[in-house]
Amino acid sequence: MKNFDMALPNSVEEAAELLPKKIGDDSARLMAGGQDLLAEMKEYLVQPDLVVNLKSIPDLDRVVWGSDGSLELGALTTLATLENDERMAAQFPALVQAAASVASAQIRSSATVGGNLNQRPRCWYFRSEDYVCLKKGGTECFSYYGNNRYNAILGGGPSYIVHPSDLAPALVALSAEVQLVSPRGERTMSLEEFFVLPSEGDVLRETRIAADEIMTRIRIPAPAPGQRSVYVKFKERDSYDFALAAVALVLQTDGTKLESCRLVLGAVAPVPWRCTRTERKLAGRPLGEELAALAAQDALADAEPLSDNEYKIPLTRGLITEAFEALGAL
Repeated sequence: MKNFDMALPNSVEEAAELLPKKIGDDSARLMAGGQDLLAEMKEYLVQPDLVVNLKSIPDLDRVVWGSDGSLELGALTTLATLENDERMAAQFPALVQAAASVASAQIRSSATVGGNLNQRPRCWYFRSEDYVCLKKGGTECFSYYGNNRYNAILGGGPSYIVHPSDLAPALVALSAEVQLVSPRGERTMSLEEFFVLPSEGDVLRETRIAADEIMTRIRIPAPAPGQRSVYVKFKERDSYDFALAAVALVLQTDGTKLESCRLVLGAVAPVPWRCTRTERKLAGRPLGEELAALAAQDALADAEPLSDNEYKIPLTRGLITEAFEALGAL
C-alpha cells in the first residue's frame, strides 16, 4: 500500500468536491467503513493519493422512520445497527437477515450499508495483482476458461463476476431507492437501476454512480399490509464467508393465492438478479408446492454455467424453495 493523504470533510458537498471528475481516475477514493477499500489498496487494485473519509460528516449514519412506515438509512449506518433493530426485523425481515449474514460480528460493527452496496467484485483473478483481467483493463475474463467455481451463471459476459453484496438483493426485493449527491446536485434512482451489467457499457464499472457522486441515503417504502419477506443464503463455511448463492423474496398473498412477489437472486450474476419473468408467471397462482417448484425452475431456466459452477443451479433452486417455505407459501 502506498502512502496517501486523508481528508475529513464536514459535509457531503465538501466531500464531493474532492472527488475526481471522470470514471477511472482513482486519485481520490471515498472511505465509509473501510473494509473493502483498504483491502483494494493492500492488493494494489487502487492506489489513491487522497482518501476522503465520510465518517467526519454528521448524520450520514442516521436512521429515520417515516410516518407512513417507510425507512431511510444513512449510507454510513452499520450492519450491526440493522441486525439489532427490532422494528426493522418486524417490518423488513429480509433486510435484517441479510445484514446478520455478513461476515463476523466485529466486521458488521464497522461495515456500512453504503459500503456493502458499493463493494467491488471478489473474483480472485480481479483481486490478484498478478492478473490483468478484463475488469482491470485487460483483454480477457480469465474465469471463463479458468477457475470459475464462484462466478456468474446468469447475466455473465464479457465479464463473469458476481456482485458480492448481501444487502443488495434484499433491498432490491424491497423496492429500495438510493440518493446520490454530487457538485451538480442530488438525484434518486431505484437500487435495481443503480447496478449495471458488464454487457451494458463500461465493463470496468458495476454501478451507475458518477465519479464525483456520493451515496448518502437509502429509502425503503412502507410494506404493504400483509407483506412478508425473507433472505436465505448458502455459504461454504458457517462463519465469515461470502454467499455461493442467495435468495431474497417478498410476497403479497390473499391467503390462498399469490397476488405479487419480488424474487431477487444474489451471488449468481454480476448484479442482484431480479427474476421479473418468473414474478409475472407466479402472480395469481395458488399457494403450494407447485408454485415454489415453478419459481425454482423458471428463475434458473436461462442459466449458463461455466465449467465449474453448474452446482449453483440446483443450489439456487433449493434456496428458492426454502424461501417460499419460510414465508408459509408451500
